[in-house]
Amino acid sequence: MAILEIQHLKKYFETPRGLLHAVDDVSFRLEAGKTLGVVGESGCGKSTLGRTILQLIDSTDGKILFEGNDITHAKGKTLREARENMQIIFQDPFSSLDPRMTVSETIREPLKLSKRYTKEEVESRTERLMETVGLAERLRNSYPHELDGGRRQRIGIARALALNPKLIVCDEPVSALDVSIQAQILNLMQDLQEERKLTYIFITHDLSVVRYISDEICVMYLGQVVEKSPAKELFVRPMHPYTKALLSAIPIPDITAKRERILLKGEVTSPVDPKPGCRFAARCPHAVEACHQPQVLAEVENQHFVACGRVHEMLE
Repeated sequence: MAILEIQHLKKYFETPRGLLHAVDDVSFRLEAGKTLGVVGESGCGKSTLGRTILQLIDSTDGKILFEGNDITHAKGKTLREARENMQIIFQDPFSSLDPRMTVSETIREPLKLSKRYTKEEVESRTERLMETVGLAERLRNSYPHELDGGRRQRIGIARALALNPKLIVCDEPVSALDVSIQAQILNLMQDLQEERKLTYIFITHDLSVVRYISDEICVMYLGQVVEKSPAKELFVRPMHPYTKALLSAIPIPDITAKRERILLKGEVTSPVDPKPGCRFAARCPHAVEACHQPQVLAEVENQHFVACGRVHEMLE
């Protein structure tokens, strides 16, 4: 059963150069208990997609269906109830925490705001959450600046788990951490998913991480999904030229080995619609034409979807 269904979701931003197509006609279904990895280069719209799904920013067009209910334009009580089941773990565990709140206060806050628990229940649940994510009791009165990155991210995870959500958007949750700490956090998240039957949208630019944790992977370029397939299949049989270029950039841990890099010529498709007379229009002669031609995902193999469009022209 699909816990989340996204239909032709769009998010455009007004800029001096016109409309920026941050998320441009994205559609997918996510089954309960699964992990969908979203990968792509910086600026491709990954984080904007996650925040739009959670309605931290309003969508321009399209539909967001959570457990069959349309929450695209939910407000007030309806949105509040939906957000109890949809949480986020932010990329930077330092800037996403209030520096004036202790560990226990941060974890306790969503429990207090929900107004569903007594004072004693709030305290006991806070203690259990700290234990669940591996935070020692002695840290309950510590402030974020007194902790390392791994512990700070554990606070963010505990806060996201506080109200027992069903879906968590993980916005590059390990990119700011050391490699050894990354492994600990990823293992913790997998254990939590198994114990609590959680569903993840895992946003990252680290292909090795997304291969390890995901069931399915979406590859994004210029706000659009250009390829979607099971995780193992994507690395064995990448089909879209951009996916092949992305995978060719993965470093090989062998100084004697050489990998043939697929270089991009440049952005044939621009995420900006130039206004008439705009001085930037000449840099991208296909901008207006290409931006209004959404990539159509076609199923070329079982559960393996690839987009068709002019993006192929950008590769040598």
